[in-house]
Formats: sequence, C-alpha cells, structure tokens
Amino acid sequence: MLTDTHNDQNIRAQDLILCDLCKTEMVQVQCDTCNMKLCNACIGKHMAADESKEKHEIVRFIFRKSIPLYPKCTSHDNGRCQMYCSQCEVPVCITCIVSDHHLGHKISDILKTLNERKEKIIKKQKELNDTILPTYQDISVDVKDTIKQLENGFLDLSTTITKYGDDWHRKIDQAVEQHQAEIGEMKTKQISTLKNHLDNIHKKISEIQIEITSSEFDFDTQDISELFSIKLNADIFKKLPQKIISYLPTFTPGSSRIQEEDFLSKFGSLSSGKSISEEHGYCIKTTQKSSEAGSFHPVKQLLDEPETISTINTKNRSHLGNVACLNNEEIWIRGNENTLKLFSINHGSLLKSFITKSRNNPFDISVIKQGHVIYTDPKEKTVNIVKNEKIDAVITLQNWKPRNICSTSSGDLLVVVTRKDIKQTKVVRYSGFEEKQTIQFDDDDKPLYSYGVA
Repeated sequence: MLTDTHNDQNIRAQDLILCDLCKTEMVQVQCDTCNMKLCNACIGKHMAADESKEKHEIVRFIFRKSIPLYPKCTSHDNGRCQMYCSQCEVPVCITCIVSDHHLGHKISDILKTLNERKEKIIKKQKELNDTILPTYQDISVDVKDTIKQLENGFLDLSTTITKYGDDWHRKIDQAVEQHQAEIGEMKTKQISTLKNHLDNIHKKISEIQIEITSSEFDFDTQDISELFSIKLNADIFKKLPQKIISYLPTFTPGSSRIQEEDFLSKFGSLSSGKSISEEHGYCIKTTQKSSEAGSFHPVKQLLDEPETISTINTKNRSHLGNVACLNNEEIWIRGNENTLKLFSINHGSLLKSFITKSRNNPFDISVIKQGHVIYTDPKEKTVNIVKNEKIDAVITLQNWKPRNICSTSSGDLLVVVTRKDIKQTKVVRYSGFEEKQTIQFDDDDKPLYSYGVA
C-alpha cells in the first residue's frame, strides 16, 4: 500500500483529473485492481467500500497500469465482459458464453472488436473532418452567396419595375402635356374667332345707333324739305351676320375603361419566384487535389447511365427540330412543319397544338420565364409568342431575320439574327421585347460570328 502523501510536481499536468469518489479533489493515486482514480483522502474509503478483493493495488497516478476496464455484465452482477457476441452485438462475460442464450453465436475477443471499432471511428472522424464538414461549410457559403444574389436580384427587379413605372409616368405626363397644349391652341383659336365676331357686331351696333341718331327730327314741323332730307339705311342692316357655332373638343380614351386587373396585365407581369428542394443538388467534396481543388461548385448528381422515363410519339411527318421544357411534366416541340405541339412527358399525350400565324415552319422555339412558348419566323422576320390561345408577333425586324432563340435566367431573350443578304450575323439581347444590346464585333471591329444560313 502506498502511504506517501507528498504532492508530486509531475502531476500538475493532471490538474483537471478529479477523484472518482469525491469528485472535488485532484487525483493523486490509482487503484490498478479496480481501475479507480483516487485522491489521498479517499483511499481508505475506497478500500473499505469494496472488501471483496483480497488486495487493492494502489500506485501513484503517474505509475498506473494501462489495464482495460472491461464493462460489467448486464445479465450477471459479478461478471466482466471480456468477449463480444457479434450476432447479438453486445459484450458478454464467461457466464454468458456458457449459457444457452449465445449458443452457436460468433464470439470474439472484446479487445479485438474494440480495436476494429476504433479504426472505424477514426475512419469516420477523418471522413467527417476531411470531406463532410468542409462540404457543409461550402454549402453554407453557397447558401449565403445565394441569399446575397437573391437580395441583389430582388433589388434590381424592384428598381427595374420602378424605372418602368417612371417611364410610364413620363409617357403619360408627355401625353397629358401634349393634349393640354392642343387644348390651349384650340381654345385660343376659337375664342379669338368669337372675339373678332363680337367686335364686328359691336361695330354694327354703333353704326345702327348713329343711323338712329341722324334720323331724329321734329315730326310736327311744317318744313316739308326737312322731312324729305331724312334718309334711313335700315335695309342694309337687315342682313344679319353669320352665326358662329363653337364646339368643345371631346376626349376619347385610347381604350375602354381599364379595370385594375387589366391595367396590371397591360403594365407587365411577374413570373412566379419560388424556392424548390433538389435531393441531389449538392455532392460531397472530395479530398483529391487538383487545379480546381480550391473551389467548390455544387452540382447535380448525374446518373451513371441514362435513364428513359418516357417515350413520346410526336407523329411529325419529318425530323424533330427542337424541344423546350415548359415544366417537369410538359414539353413543347417543333419539327419540319408549321405546327407547335405541347406534350405530357409522363403520359406522352398531345395536350395542345398551334399552327403558326404565317403557316411558315418555325426556325427555333423557347419557353420564357412567364411560361409562354415563343418561336422565330425568318420568312416573316418576326419573333412570335403563343399566349392565351393566340399568336402575336412581339418582335418585328426589317433587314434582319431572326433564327435561333433562347430565354435567359434573368428573363431576357437572346436572338441570333442574320442579314437578309446572309453576309452578317449577330446576337441581340431583348428585355421586355425591346432591344437592349447587340453583340456582333470584337474590340478590333472584326465579326464575332460567321455568315448565317440561307
């Protein structure tokens, strides 16, 4: 038995290890027999508490043995589990092994199983530290970036709508000012005409009054010559002036009274913004070092082998030209004929079909953010939209022919157009069907694209 109570300075590194009994004092010794860490004050308590053992081997903590502490058996009070039942996946003692409960089961040394588990734990820890944790950290960065992009995108969208509204206000103000100016001109002209007419009438009144005054005489006079000297010109005033009739101008609105819903649709529309969950939207970050190892780009997990989910018979007379996805359940197609067709992906059934406005074959199709299909008609030099069961031309060109077309994530359109003489090709960006950008030449003023097709 160790009775030395001197504090060993070498134990200072173990300041955080407390006695297993009192839980308050620093560990000084260990009972290797029971694998118990004790302070000096608790040695006697420990030995008195467990008198079943003939000898308690008490040693300084720094000289303790590395004896594994086998778990107590849950079925037998005095048993220590030195073996492991792989079938039941529980530690077992000798009494358990000889019992019928584990008869025929695979029994292995618990330390061997422990080492295997340690290796698995170390492997999992490494996987968590090296791949999974960095992946989640990168996903966190990606989500933060997405939030920032969304905030900026919504701000830009709000600014765009405000600017568009300001343009409408400005155009309305210009229209009001123009009408007000026209009203002012008509008012000035009509009132000026009536005032000139009034002046002429006043002049006639004065002349009549002078005529009346000049004809005044004494009807009782006996002077016959005086009576014959009076000459009245009343007949010349019998012809009255023309009557000028003035009509107020009327204002007729450009269209019938616009209800709030109609006004919103004429002003513009917003596509439905939403957030969706994708099961395979991210992939585990690998630890393989490469030139791209420092960057993380979440990508959808691709199938090892292509999978056919549906087969659709379009019944086109010739080849299939283009496919444009409306959503996860419907697709638009166009072939070498003048018809656009909407099919169900899952059922392969034809849902809608439209013959082009000009009955020409569409060159290319795309679906815009609002969910409408658009197509190009090079012969008519138009880009057309199918909306509310109607087809309308939304872009009309003069000396250029629209060919390929696509809708961007921002809602803009990119249209490949060629010159009528097939000598020039360019890409035009449209926003709200208005031209915003032309891409045709490089910095040296050389064509970026080769000649178009006939």
